[in-house]
Amino acid sequence: MPKPVLAIVGRPNVGKSSFFNRLIGEQVAIVEDQPGTTRDRIYGDTEWNGVEFMVIDTGGMVLGSMAEPGTGPEGEVTEEDIMERTREQAEVAIEEADVILFMVDAKTGLTSSDSDIAEVLRKSHKPVILAANKADSEERRLNAVEFYELGLGDPIPMSSKHSINTGDLLDRVVEEFKNVPAREEETDEAIRIAIVGRPNVGKSRLLNSILGQERVIVSDVPGTTRDAVDTIFEYTEGEGEEAHTFPVTLIDTAGIRRRGRIEQGIERYSVIRTLRAIQRADVVLLVIDSNEGMTAQDTHIAGYVLEESKGMVLVVNKWDLVEKDSNTIYDYTAHLRQELNFMPYVPFVFISAKFGQRVNKVLPIALEVTKERTKRVSTGQLNKLLKEAVEAHPPASKPGKWVKFYYATQADVRPPTFVFFTNDAEAVHFSYKRYLENQLRGAFGFEVTPIKMIFRTRQHAE
Repeated sequence: MPKPVLAIVGRPNVGKSSFFNRLIGEQVAIVEDQPGTTRDRIYGDTEWNGVEFMVIDTGGMVLGSMAEPGTGPEGEVTEEDIMERTREQAEVAIEEADVILFMVDAKTGLTSSDSDIAEVLRKSHKPVILAANKADSEERRLNAVEFYELGLGDPIPMSSKHSINTGDLLDRVVEEFKNVPAREEETDEAIRIAIVGRPNVGKSRLLNSILGQERVIVSDVPGTTRDAVDTIFEYTEGEGEEAHTFPVTLIDTAGIRRRGRIEQGIERYSVIRTLRAIQRADVVLLVIDSNEGMTAQDTHIAGYVLEESKGMVLVVNKWDLVEKDSNTIYDYTAHLRQELNFMPYVPFVFISAKFGQRVNKVLPIALEVTKERTKRVSTGQLNKLLKEAVEAHPPASKPGKWVKFYYATQADVRPPTFVFFTNDAEAVHFSYKRYLENQLRGAFGFEVTPIKMIFRTRQHAE
């Protein structure tokens, strides 16, 4: 299920990106003193007190006449256009959040922009935590009481830079998550398949081709689909008496642009919706443009899929536009394998969604990935394989520090998760882990799904 979402909002230059970077543990958002500099990755996963959640760094919210001018068809926009655009940005960020962290600046004090944003947040009826950042002196902590005027409850004086009261703030966030009504559980038995990829690679056209009818607007303008759209239909597998019908949900998502080109406003936050669609999915169809090949952003998207341990099918679209000879598909496949070497199990399918070429291969491959994700291996079979694998190729060991495997078990599915008990888990080399993974895949048919392998230390065998 999708993780709960915390949105950090506030006017420019109050320290939102600094706090965001501290939360997710890496420097991913641009942090400068110049207002409005957030243009890089705006989302990340973090954990506090055992609760995992997604964080959105919204950039500076500026409402009304202080909004930065945009660029319209003629290079100009009206004041009304600016206000509508910034209002949309605020509304979408707030809509996606379960809890909102409203950050203000204890150094500069209360401003009219803070009051404008507070008015929007009150109308959202979402839980709002008011954080007075840059309160790194006793005087500023005392002066933070002026933010009571916003009508959003007690302001929490804190300093992201000096880690003052950040723990108390996160305690409040986690507590608010507990009070948020649970997201609607997807209790249906439908297999969920998300269609993801950069803008204009043919995701919506692929969905329509699979369904055989126009269910989603197809346009050559990048970014037409802003929201994740679910289409549920009955799929029949097999023929005659062996036919089996079951529900499938196709999730058509917005395109993910390259980092640095995610624009302010609705399209910016559709990235978050895409990531949450990946979290909801059983299998992800990553659609790429055959004319452009595997771009850096395609690799980023694949990385998101890997982080969530979802199955994936690489769908190479617009294959009809590629000039071919007898070696083209082999050379192209080899190149893709090199680009996607961190996910060597991912199956490929070359299609033309526009003309329906080989589109009928996409769902069967995706469903095969689903079957492997739910496959279980008995403990007896698994330990027989482990014994044979270790005898055929013992793990590298140093004298006096022999690596010994006791037993293994499958702990979970979606993805298949295996736990290996050994006398020294840290001594098991990465290359040996890869060897055991290859043995698992070869013996039990885990050919097109990610698998997890966990190594734990035990002093004695059971």
